Amino acid sequence: MAVHPSIITRDTDKIYSKTGNIYESVVIISKRARQIAVSIKEELNSKLADFATTVDNLEEVFENREQIEISKFYERMPKPTSTAIEEFMDGKLIARTPSEITEKAEV
Repeated sequence: MAVHPSIITRDTDKIYSKTGNIYESVVIISKRARQIAVSIKEELNSKLADFATTVDNLEEVFENREQIEISKFYERMPKPTSTAIEEFMDGKLIARTPSEITEKAEV
């Protein structure tokens, strides 16, 4: 049985080492994953909105094929969590605590 390429064993020590707290790292990753998921969902919904019609006709079969292709494209994309973990591990995410935000606003 082949393992899906999106299934990767992660070294929790490396995730921990980025912040010094595994839970903080997981929160950062999960918040970014939610941002990515919302963005992808909005993009997909805007593309699928073009297909929303109330008229039934022969062209609908062709449009359904296009709609299916768009849906398949999004299904093949990496999961938001995988993307967020990669961004986190590559140092592409900047996390600020509420106290850091308050300090910068006061300066």
